[in-house]
Amino acid sequence: MTQGDKDQAKGTFHEVKGKVKEAVGRATNDSDLETDGIAEKIAGKIQKKIGQVEKVFEK
Repeated sequence: MTQGDKDQAKGTFHEVKGKVKEAVGRATNDSDLETDGIAEKIAGKIQKKIGQVEKVFEK
């Protein structure tokens, strides 16, 4: 597994984890948890894009 693939997988994991945190935060009226979820989701999207760019340059 290349570094680009690893970053994409980790990014997807963090994106999904962030979505879950965001949903739980909304359901429980916990604005801190919701904000953490949004931040983690965005960080996951960024990491996923970095992995895609790395994959292009590996070829």
